[in-house]
Amino acid sequence: MLSEKELQQRSNSKCELCGNEENLAVYNVPETNDLAIYACSTCVEQMDDSDKIDSNHWRCLNDSMWSEHNAVKIMAWRMLNRIEADWTQDLLGMMYIEDDVLELAKAAGDGVSDENKIVHRDVNGVVLEHGDSVVLIKDLKVKGSSMVAKQGTAVRNIRLDHENAEYIEGKVDGQQIVIITQYVKKI
Repeated sequence: MLSEKELQQRSNSKCELCGNEENLAVYNVPETNDLAIYACSTCVEQMDDSDKIDSNHWRCLNDSMWSEHNAVKIMAWRMLNRIEADWTQDLLGMMYIEDDVLELAKAAGDGVSDENKIVHRDVNGVVLEHGDSVVLIKDLKVKGSSMVAKQGTAVRNIRLDHENAEYIEGKVDGQQIVIITQYVKKI
């Protein structure tokens, strides 16, 4: 993964998506192992919370989707699929993205029709999303270790398994574990 200094140099100290020069930070691209972009707080907030998307802000993707950097292409493609506006389909039709990079872009579930999308639900049937917080509803033995994750333990910033709707990942006592969704409740 590139350091913050390397990302600053690569981006000329500007948001790699919109060009903003203020409130910049490293943004680790979800569902990729080691890709990151240099992004402003406005872009980060909207990438992490679809309810806050302002489609006019994302007109900048007309330029950034042509980036030579895969991490930028992935986030541009994902945001074009999340924005509900007529102009996004035109840009998606023009965008060039290699097949292996497109697979990484699709790993977050964007661009998949609703009928084929895997939906993660907690014990009460509430839909879980990447970054949500959950609480364990029973003690869970962690396979491959002597650790027991106790009932009532909060697991923050969960990650979803995009191949199995019953699995999520999260940190418990500093250890990254896989948790079955029937044993958690969204906070």
